[in-house]
Amino acid sequence: MSPQQEPTPTPTAQELSKLAVSLADEQTTMTLATASADEAWAAPVYYVLFKSAFYFLSDPKSRHIQEALQSGQSSAAVHAAASTWQEIRGLQMTGAIKPVEGGIEALQALKEYLKKYPFTKELFGKNAVLDISSFRERFGVRLYKFSPSLAYYLDNRIRFAFREAVTL
Repeated sequence: MSPQQEPTPTPTAQELSKLAVSLADEQTTMTLATASADEAWAAPVYYVLFKSAFYFLSDPKSRHIQEALQSGQSSAAVHAAASTWQEIRGLQMTGAIKPVEGGIEALQALKEYLKKYPFTKELFGKNAVLDISSFRERFGVRLYKFSPSLAYYLDNRIRFAFREAVTL
């Protein structure tokens, strides 16, 4: 008979927040979910977590942007790749998507985005100025942010079906 495994102690709220932010920093793709009438939609986007919000570039005419702005609400999920149920961990969130219109917030968020995704610079010439206008002109995208009003961190490494509200 094998010895019983000791249960993992539940991390503190501060430790859970650190685990959640670390997970968000490690991952690259966030799935946004929106709805219109009785139809739901999900869209993956590259993002960067900066000052408790998830910044991403998207086409203003895309379905997820149109629905999110019209309804004022959306949800999002970020998760790590897992090959067993014991490895499942992620974030489940509800909140709102808003456009980011220039200014210091946009500059700082774009700087963080380019740091996380340096290959983005390859889409432009060597001497190109990379700012929000450059992305808008070249690809027709704008900068948006998903601000969670509620976020849950889930982690089966702690215990099966572990899920706890966190502050990012």
